[in-house]
Amino acid sequence: MAARNTARKRAFQILFEGDQRDVDVLTVLADWIRHSRSDTRQPPVSEYTMELVEGYATKARRIDELLAQYAVSWTLDRMPVVDRNILRLGAYELIWVDETPDAVVLDEAVQLAKEFSTDESPSFVNGLLGRLKDLKPSLRRDED
Repeated sequence: MAARNTARKRAFQILFEGDQRDVDVLTVLADWIRHSRSDTRQPPVSEYTMELVEGYATKARRIDELLAQYAVSWTLDRMPVVDRNILRLGAYELIWVDETPDAVVLDEAVQLAKEFSTDESPSFVNGLLGRLKDLKPSLRRDED
């Protein structure tokens, strides 16, 4: 599972870069792929990283709506950029990637928050994704 952990971390970094640069995440993904092919010092972009970024891109609007709706006392633009993008990635994988157990998604998102964000971020990320996990059946029904 270390490969999936690395894939998630790279997907998060791509989402974060797109947010910071105000560039579409698919453009950032294409840049990362191009750089990895032309520079041997750059690690390759895994299939799972591509799946996560491309999947997120297809659901980005809905994910942002859900985060804004269920983040108590936080608007999306007030959230720290790191937390916002960890939550975006986690929400996508939690709601739309069936083969990943919910507990793994939450744990991996919390680990990203511990590594890249503030001391308060892991509990914030865990709480919001936990709420989405509880609502997952109805959120998926709303999509159909």
